[in-house]
Amino acid sequence: MSDILLTLDSGNLALLTLLDLSAAFDSVDHVTLLSRLHKSYGLDDVVLSWFSSYLSGRRPTQYVRTWVTSSDPSAVFHGVRQGLVLGPMLSVLYTADVLQLVKEKGLVPHAYADDTDSRHLSSFGD
Repeated sequence: MSDILLTLDSGNLALLTLLDLSAAFDSVDHVTLLSRLHKSYGLDDVVLSWFSSYLSGRRPTQYVRTWVTSSDPSAVFHGVRQGLVLGPMLSVLYTADVLQLVKEKGLVPHAYADDTDSRHLSSFGD
């Protein structure tokens, strides 16, 4: 927080962007996740194929139903299942590089303890 105040005090512009990951399980893009598993974690061949099968082979469908009619089912291409061991793990692996990506763009990220892994937190009171 002090870097924002120092920036403003020196007459420069500070921009605050908030990223809410409260629905992180539902927002995981399968193609991006598979790419992240390959590039960031070095998974390939059989293991990556297994994850791809896991994500697409159990793809749920969703539809809208009213009192009178229902829409056609549509495949869901985002999200990981909650309630299974892999759900939280895949969600964490998907979001693990967020702060690093922000830093690579030359920005200074701040995170809160309930938002991300504590190893990446900047201290709020410095």
